[in-house]
Amino acid sequence: MGMYGLRPIGGTLQSDDEEEYEHRLAAREARRALNDIRLAEQPDPALVRKALRPRAAAITESHTGSSAQTSTRPASATRSSSSSSSPKPAKSAAPVRTGAVDVEEIQTRALALLDQLSAIDAQLALVAEQNGLAARARRSDLEKQKATILRTLAALEKARLSASGS
Repeated sequence: MGMYGLRPIGGTLQSDDEEEYEHRLAAREARRALNDIRLAEQPDPALVRKALRPRAAAITESHTGSSAQTSTRPASATRSSSSSSSPKPAKSAAPVRTGAVDVEEIQTRALALLDQLSAIDAQLALVAEQNGLAARARRSDLEKQKATILRTLAALEKARLSASGS
């Protein structure tokens, strides 16, 4: 105990409180586990952000389907594109087909979103009984997720109506 009765901040394991001692041991083990799984070379943050965007995920899925088309390109074209240090983003990266809307795809996405919505509602029911700052933050996060899913469902319904109306 230092002046004013405060403990010094640091990594010592000397403590009068057993709970604090256990907490520090658990933190040390967690830090060790995280350091064990850490990558030797961190990925480029721009590539990570790009990979996490849902539109980028849709693009990569469409490119895996068209990989047979890319293999028919001349070898000189593939060499010149792979020699550049960073991939150049295409102007029409995600072509939107307005003429062909797959109603079955819309329905499968809507059903998946409804499953997510029911799971979020169940979690909201559990968190509603709890009090405290962490419960309020979790409740707020779940309500934001629910609002996002409802907006997406509305957009899917609008797309379904426009597809069936035309």
